[in-house]
Amino acid sequence: MRPKRNPIILLATLVLSTAAVSLTPGAAVAASPTAIVAKTSSSTVAAAAAAWAPNTAYTAGTIVSYNGQDYRCVQAHTSLPGWEPPNVPALWAPAGGSGTDTTAPSVPGNVRVTATTSNSVSLAWNASTDNVGVTGYEVYRGTTLVTTATGTSYTDSGLTAQTTYSYTIRARDAAGNRSAASAAVSATTTGGNTGAPGQPGTASATTTDTSIALSWGASTGTVTGYRVYEGTTQKAQVTGTSTTISGLGTCESHTYTIKAYNSVGESAGRDVSATTTGCASVPGKPGTPTATAGATSIALSWSASSGTVTGYRVYEGTTQKAQVTGTSATVGSLGSCESHTYTVKAYNAQGESPASDAVTATTTGCTTGGPLPKHFLTGYWHNFVNPAVELKLSAVPNDYDLIAIAFAEATSTPGQLSFQLDPALATAVGGYTEAEFKADIQSLHARGKKVILSVGGEAGRVQVGSSSAATAFADSAYALMQSYGFDGVDIDLENGLNATYMADALRKLRAKAGADLIITMAPQTIDMQSTGMTYFQLALAIKDILTVVHTQFYNSGSMLGCDQSQAYSQGTVNFMTALACIQLENGLRPDQVALGLPAGPGAAGGGVVSPGLVNQALDCLATKTNCGSFVPPRTYPGIRGAMTWSINWDASNNWNFSRTIKPHLATLP
Repeated sequence: MRPKRNPIILLATLVLSTAAVSLTPGAAVAASPTAIVAKTSSSTVAAAAAAWAPNTAYTAGTIVSYNGQDYRCVQAHTSLPGWEPPNVPALWAPAGGSGTDTTAPSVPGNVRVTATTSNSVSLAWNASTDNVGVTGYEVYRGTTLVTTATGTSYTDSGLTAQTTYSYTIRARDAAGNRSAASAAVSATTTGGNTGAPGQPGTASATTTDTSIALSWGASTGTVTGYRVYEGTTQKAQVTGTSTTISGLGTCESHTYTIKAYNSVGESAGRDVSATTTGCASVPGKPGTPTATAGATSIALSWSASSGTVTGYRVYEGTTQKAQVTGTSATVGSLGSCESHTYTVKAYNAQGESPASDAVTATTTGCTTGGPLPKHFLTGYWHNFVNPAVELKLSAVPNDYDLIAIAFAEATSTPGQLSFQLDPALATAVGGYTEAEFKADIQSLHARGKKVILSVGGEAGRVQVGSSSAATAFADSAYALMQSYGFDGVDIDLENGLNATYMADALRKLRAKAGADLIITMAPQTIDMQSTGMTYFQLALAIKDILTVVHTQFYNSGSMLGCDQSQAYSQGTVNFMTALACIQLENGLRPDQVALGLPAGPGAAGGGVVSPGLVNQALDCLATKTNCGSFVPPRTYPGIRGAMTWSINWDASNNWNFSRTIKPHLATLP
């Protein structure tokens, strides 16, 4: 988020292409404009790095020099004054031996080709190790860097048919250290579709309780054999025109695709669907369970299955948690504030029914920072002057439940916070004293609102990197809470943080302030891409005292979602839901996840959406309705709500964001 000078445009001029964050496989990375290498017969020797300069486009991996120190570019961007390498660790890391981490990751092992087509080569390799953590793998086609992958596989597409390519892999870490290149592996693309067999003929199926026998008409052309797929999983490979799929359950429906193949490639598929026998004997699917949570237990109830029913089994994943003869059960011996997801299956002598729809519940005892609503709206209030409308706190409308004051400042003491009302703001609103500001906070409290102090912002310089800094943070934050009446803190450090010491600081503050302390976080989108990211590590480390994470789903370009299948474009329902799903499926409770969006034009450089799309995204996550092409793996009825940058920009846009979002929150489960 942006401090006093401009609106919250983290990277308004940052050219964050999908290739720069390893999202679009196959995209070639341009050669660095600021680093020159000289090739000798035995090695490649780097010449002196070019000096860092503003208003210059840098690609990931570029080495620059600044004040005698070399830095490596972490994310592709176009530099601006004030973005000097020491100031923005999110963009630059010390290169070589001058950083705190100089240990390179181990060399990726067992690099192998897993598949080829006429225009692509699929690769996989064993993970590297690192003293801090591997952040990605550079994939080279010959000497060309084609992508930086976050996982241990990649498909290089857009290739030429019947051509041999050589690949090597290098691991890298957050400090810019890179491993030596792996052993090279070569692959030759196939010859395209010309010469592939014709589509198999009409298929038929014969079923038993545990198997489905398939047969089909022969394909035209040269046929080596046939492969049978279920989805993308190969189930059989034969040379004739029939096969049997065994080991199935009773009353199971399956759809198979049959493809002929030869040395050139595969034919078009022929689909056939069938259901194993025994349906009349297996109970029907139970109704969707309802759940009531206590401190150490969750009580479930459901409607009865059709058919002959001996009893019901309750599962958490694949683990059976209860077996009863009626239509209710209680799962006990749980911890406080734990989320659990259950399904129910009816059974009899013939077997089990299909599983019921899943139900998720959280035991009581969560300490999430005072009596905030189940679904609430958060907004940031500007303690500075910029093109948005200036407001006194008393002008904040009732649609906002949680108001974050932007921002606390750093002092010369590491970790210590300071805050005072901005004189320029006081002048812009016709006069505003500290006493009036404090009175407005108390007035908001009387209206049932909560007010917290946000720490950081786009140019924030608060650093908590030691135990003493953690103590200074907690002491100064608590003193400001006591002085102004703040109900908690918001962590919006966009220039890096130390998860260990920041967690220590927040726990020390919690010990001072008590269980009603509100703790929120506003990470950038890239900070929550995986549990290996520092911000995500902090969220999980303080999960027991964390109120909510409202990630900034804007100013980021395209990003991968929890399905890891494609890069979703910002400003869409898919982007908000698929990226929120990463947090929901990797440790945070639904009540700890909210969607952060700009309030309207002017508030951000990218990702501005109509408030109606935010409502659709909330519906998709809470009830699996109004989704885009991405549909989450389960519902999250406890999804906490939404955040916006900012209340001031909402005022500039006729309060369209809050007037659209707040009433919709009341319709969520």
